[in-house]
Amino acid sequence: MEMKIRVTACLKALATGDAIGKQSEMLSHNDVLHWYPQGIRGFQGSPGRIIPRYLGNANREWRIGETTDDTEQTIAVARAILRDRNVLHHSVGRELLQCKKSIHSGVKSMWTFKQIGDPYRVATDGDGCGAAMRVSPVGILYSSGRFDDLVKGAYEASIPTHGGQLAICAAAAVAAAVSAALDGGSATDVLKSSVRAAQMAEILQPSVNAVTMASAIQKMHDELSGWRELKANDIARIYFPDRPQIKVPLAISLAIITQSVEDTILLASNIGGDADSVASIGGAIAGALNPESVNQDWFNVVNTVNNDDLPKTAHALAALRN
Repeated sequence: MEMKIRVTACLKALATGDAIGKQSEMLSHNDVLHWYPQGIRGFQGSPGRIIPRYLGNANREWRIGETTDDTEQTIAVARAILRDRNVLHHSVGRELLQCKKSIHSGVKSMWTFKQIGDPYRVATDGDGCGAAMRVSPVGILYSSGRFDDLVKGAYEASIPTHGGQLAICAAAAVAAAVSAALDGGSATDVLKSSVRAAQMAEILQPSVNAVTMASAIQKMHDELSGWRELKANDIARIYFPDRPQIKVPLAISLAIITQSVEDTILLASNIGGDADSVASIGGAIAGALNPESVNQDWFNVVNTVNNDDLPKTAHALAALRN
């Protein structure tokens, strides 16, 4: 029962962070303050109405409370796992081909995958956080002691669209963090697991990058945990999430330091940048760490607008955990 509660909280928080973070996605911090002078405090407006800055948007008029491709692809990975009781890249790929959100040339990795249309395709590049944002079901499937399976599963879930080392290592780190949190690990346990998984994943895709995902996660946490208080404007000035080596380390660090779904989501949303991904990844980890910190009123909005029945998916995944 406790595992079902944690897994459900994980997915509720992921979707909630995704939807709230969408309100400020890709805005500079100054533009966040322009659109939301009092700051983002949840859903800013009536659920289901178009987010004001997306009125007339050529790609999609996103609605208040609507989840993005972050949640859509997470559900796709979950469907593949529930069917196969395993993580197989071609099965994940088949489900990803059914996804419809954010399919345009501005999202290169998914756009390229959809144009090719081959579920067996293995990407050789792509270092964005698109793999990390959808990998929580892998962390739900495998218990925290199964590092080899967690890393391999994250790799399989990544490679249809993302084959770069930073992306694969980020996905492994998130899967391991979610898994450790679900098993009741401490904040320290979650951090160590994420760093270890990222290090293990490095051998799967050699890279000449000077910065590794493991070192970026550790450095980010060490620095932010020393701050007296986490404030969005301070974080935005130093760690604005516009690069892969910042987005996932920031999401993991916010979740571990605050151990609060609400705090993680609001900080990420008020910072700006890739706010929906940081909020959804961080929210998932925080929800697994501290299920009581999920804001049920926020999730009720998400559930009403999207009707994805995430609790049902969560219960089915929890039953497979091993």
